[in-house]
Amino acid sequence: MTPQDLRHQIRQGQFRKPTAGYCGDFAQANLVVLPRIHADDFMRFCQRNPKPCPLLGVSEPGQWAMPLLGSDIDIRTDLPGYYVYRDGHKAQELTDLCDIWQSDFVVFAIGCSFSFEQMLMQAGVPLRHIDEQRNVAMYRTSTLNVPAGPFGGNLVVSMRPMTSRDAIRAVQITSRFPAVHGAPIHIGDPALLGIADLQAPDYGDPVDVHSDELPVFWACGVTPQEAIRAARVPIAISHKPGHMLVTDLLNADLAAF
Repeated sequence: MTPQDLRHQIRQGQFRKPTAGYCGDFAQANLVVLPRIHADDFMRFCQRNPKPCPLLGVSEPGQWAMPLLGSDIDIRTDLPGYYVYRDGHKAQELTDLCDIWQSDFVVFAIGCSFSFEQMLMQAGVPLRHIDEQRNVAMYRTSTLNVPAGPFGGNLVVSMRPMTSRDAIRAVQITSRFPAVHGAPIHIGDPALLGIADLQAPDYGDPVDVHSDELPVFWACGVTPQEAIRAARVPIAISHKPGHMLVTDLLNADLAAF
């Protein structure tokens, strides 16, 4: 299946689940949509927090196509799920944005860790959430983001359990891809990130960490949703966690070295 095929299935209502493991050679993107009046502040927020918010693309106001990310993309319909925030609170969960689209909306596409998962698996690093057909586990940490305008909040991380050997290989592989979060930010004790219970993620699904494994944490593109909560802007839109925009960008082309 090509990314365009998958986007068309989503657009037609035939695919409504997490996109981890699909079209693995192609980059996936987190989504933030904001009115133009807040776009400059959010752009600065991304620049000040590049690990959780690496920008892959930004639209012109009102445009839902993003030709630099793929052919025939319609941001309003091509993600399996969306969250709508009003005044910082999640107000709706939608499967398309056509009825609420505004002419001043600016779209931000942010790199996603799902993009490097195919490379990890090709290197022989197993990923339990994919093997178990679950959404990746994501946690709100005690680490504060660098604020910009009204946007701030706390860093969110994704977690994948790995043996020490696999964790070292994962660092080597993901360090080459800062456009999709790059290397892990922490390996080991979750309490050092302010995470009390790995079996109670704030987003996604829990997975077991075996006795011979370490939890490995990457900065996560759900972080902007925490920033939206903190900003309490009248309206903002994000992807439903784990339900990404699958682009036509090849992951291999995003390598920094």
